[in-house]
Amino acid sequence: MRVMVLGGVGAVAKETTRDLLYNSSFKEIVIADWNIEKAGQLAGELESICRDQEIPEGYRCEANKPDFYNKKISTLQVDASEAKNLVPYFKEMDIVACGLPFEFDLPVTEAAATAGVNALDLSFADEQMNFHEQAKAKNITYIPGVGATPGITNVMARKGVEQLDRADEVHINFAAYRCLAPAPGLIETTFWEFDPATKERVYYQDGEMISVPPFTGEQKARFHDLIGEQTVVYIPHPETSTISKSYPGLKHVNVRGTFPPHVMRLMRSLLESGILSHEEINHFGQKTTPYKAMQQLLLVLPESKQNETWAYGLVVEVKGEKDGKPLSYIYRNQHPSQDQWGGIAAYYKNVGIPLAIGAEMLGRGEIEVKGVIAPELAIKPEPFFKELAARKIEVVEEVLE
Repeated sequence: MRVMVLGGVGAVAKETTRDLLYNSSFKEIVIADWNIEKAGQLAGELESICRDQEIPEGYRCEANKPDFYNKKISTLQVDASEAKNLVPYFKEMDIVACGLPFEFDLPVTEAAATAGVNALDLSFADEQMNFHEQAKAKNITYIPGVGATPGITNVMARKGVEQLDRADEVHINFAAYRCLAPAPGLIETTFWEFDPATKERVYYQDGEMISVPPFTGEQKARFHDLIGEQTVVYIPHPETSTISKSYPGLKHVNVRGTFPPHVMRLMRSLLESGILSHEEINHFGQKTTPYKAMQQLLLVLPESKQNETWAYGLVVEVKGEKDGKPLSYIYRNQHPSQDQWGGIAAYYKNVGIPLAIGAEMLGRGEIEVKGVIAPELAIKPEPFFKELAARKIEVVEEVLE
């Protein structure tokens, strides 16, 4: 079977590519990217590892397959800006795993539905659901949002909901411990999350989506020991929308999150100083906005690439009733430290590995639902958590009466 990793040389999708090489049953991995030079460099690096038959220490785990060195690694230059550019290539694949930034969600989803190929990606946009009937008619599965959050958090929520007789509330917290500007797509995501104009910053309450400003809803959340207890605030993430629709009996759903303290301080200062504005200005003779100008500045500052701790923390609490009594299920992730897990890769693996596992589950025929399907409805918790644990990402359950 052939799997394409779209955007496969990016910081996150590179970890997807590696995991598919070391741990999946796919016979060929196609690294597809616009930057064909970087794709070739990564392919050369991985081919060298295959020849040496020696998985790097930070990637050795229970999931490793002894025949990884027999796999074929190929590259492909693609332009993902329009669906028509992707359809011919998608038709030649068994699975497509997309690690591109969220602005490519719609053309990739349209291409998969048109080509009739099973696919999944890291981010989630409500508009992707417009291709549900087309994908269903082609008898394919497309799962948007299969990373850490969305992704692992959705499956954690499903696990809790399924164990309760009645689920009332889902509270999701994340701590994304990375530098501010590791790549253009990630700084754009961070700015969007704190942009006062972002409409998706909501929580769900009794059938309604309640809009909230940035840096509201402060509360404490306890993550794994690499991160500890942190203050989290409302963040615009798709779990609020998808989980409330997937489980209509819920009364409340929210997502709160945080980044390293220095990133949070900076974003609060940018917000308070008006720099997150989309009003047009004249900047050194060019028309731009404060929002765009600051992004470009931060992208080239060395300090924006620095971070003391690289990690990802997830906590999901599902509240409800079981056997006539109030009960809560709490799920936390755990993963190795950056010293054990390849430095900055300790952040990116938490996002890229779930995408690889989802692709493997699709390839093995373990996901049977058809159409464009949210992660919590597509992915069963037990096999997914088992695959994560084999790669040293553990999901720990706590029960509170």
